[in-house]
Amino acid sequence: MKKIDFKKATIDLIVYDFDGVMTDNTVIVDENGKESVIVNRGDGYGVRLIKELNIQQVIISTELNKVVQKRGEKLGISTIHGVGDKKSVLLDYCNKNNFAVEKVLFIGNDLNDIEAMSIAGYTACPQDAEPEIKEYVNHIFDSNGGKGVIRELFREQTN
Repeated sequence: MKKIDFKKATIDLIVYDFDGVMTDNTVIVDENGKESVIVNRGDGYGVRLIKELNIQQVIISTELNKVVQKRGEKLGISTIHGVGDKKSVLLDYCNKNNFAVEKVLFIGNDLNDIEAMSIAGYTACPQDAEPEIKEYVNHIFDSNGGKGVIRELFREQTN
């Protein structure tokens, strides 16, 4: 697997799946059915540092829980969640915001990301992504989902 040379790649937009990329794919459910997830503060800081590079970022997730929206708000990035067809949503987002899909980096971890990845110029996944995703992407991070993927991405772009 050849890694993406982030210094040479022209990336205008980074798309993150939420569960399995920004989280470790674990959900905590309390006795009332309220769901919670654990996120990595280093990844949050990575989002901020990537903003300083003038690269736009968005979360596109199938997850319905408001935790996705709340995390996006906290990070100050656009969030589209409750999505059934990530590919169509990505195309629509790119068209509305004047992004060329060949300059999009899509970071996902599971089978429901493949269709959107099929149109992105660059694709990547966490180390613990599903095997089918690992075979499909251009780049596999050393970090697992929720354990510093975004911070690692920032280091790759700047080192």
